[in-house]
Amino acid sequence: MRRKPVVGVIGNASRVENRFQVQMCGERNLRAVADVAGALPLMFASCPEITDIATLLDTVDGIVLTGARANVHPKRFNTEPDEKHEPYDISRDEVALTLSKACVERGIPLFGICRGLQEMNVAFGGSLHPEIREIPGRMNHRMPRLENGEIHPDPMVIFADRHDVSLVPGGAFATILGCDRIRVNSLHGQGILEPGKRVVIEGVAEDGTIEAIRIADASGFALGVQWHAEYDPQRNPINRALFQAFGAALTARQRVS
Repeated sequence: MRRKPVVGVIGNASRVENRFQVQMCGERNLRAVADVAGALPLMFASCPEITDIATLLDTVDGIVLTGARANVHPKRFNTEPDEKHEPYDISRDEVALTLSKACVERGIPLFGICRGLQEMNVAFGGSLHPEIREIPGRMNHRMPRLENGEIHPDPMVIFADRHDVSLVPGGAFATILGCDRIRVNSLHGQGILEPGKRVVIEGVAEDGTIEAIRIADASGFALGVQWHAEYDPQRNPINRALFQAFGAALTARQRVS
C-alpha cells in the first residue's frame, strides 16, 4: 500500500509565557492537510540554522506556507522598515523565500496561504505594501474588531466571508473551482504591491487587492491565496476544492518520485 503523502507545514517563532522560545503553527492548517488533502502534516521550524531545506524537500511531498502575524521584512523588497509595521520574522523570511524557489525548481507542490502568498511573491522579485487599507480606494482587509478596538471574540465573525474575488476565466483557480467568482474571508494588513516576474495574478478582490496567484512555468502545483483557506475546507466548498487539488498534486508527485 502506498503511504500517505507527507506535507511540510512551516512553523512560526513564538514565545510561551514570555519565556520559552517555541515553533508553532495553527492546528487548522494541520487538519486541513490531514482531513482534506489526505496527507500527513509535518511541522518544520522556520529557522535556517535548524531546518536543512535540501533534506526537508527530500523528505516531504509538498509544502504549505501558512499565514502568520509577522510581516515579511521590507528589506526583502528594497523598502525601509517602519516600526509600526512590526513584528517581523527574518528567520521565517529566510526559510520561506528559499523554499518557494526550491519547490518550484524541483516541481514540489507548494501552497501559500496569506503570508505564504506574500512570501511567494517576494521570492520571485515582487514587493508588498505594509498596509493595504492605506492605499486610496482599498477596503480594510484586517480582521473585524469591536468598537473598543479589541479583536472580535467570535471566530465565526472573524473568519466570515467578507468580499468577492474575481478569477481569471480559464485560469488555474477557475479550473479547480469551476467558477469565475468566489467569496472569501479577509484577515491581513500587508498585501502584494508589485507582482514578481513569474507571479501570475489569477484572482483580484473588488477593491483591486491581489487575492490569488500562481507561479508561471512551474512544473508542479504552485498556488497562493491571500485569504485563510485553512479555516474551513472541511465544509467550505471553495477551500475544500483547493486543498483537494493540492492533495491530488501530492499524489501525482509521489508517482513520479
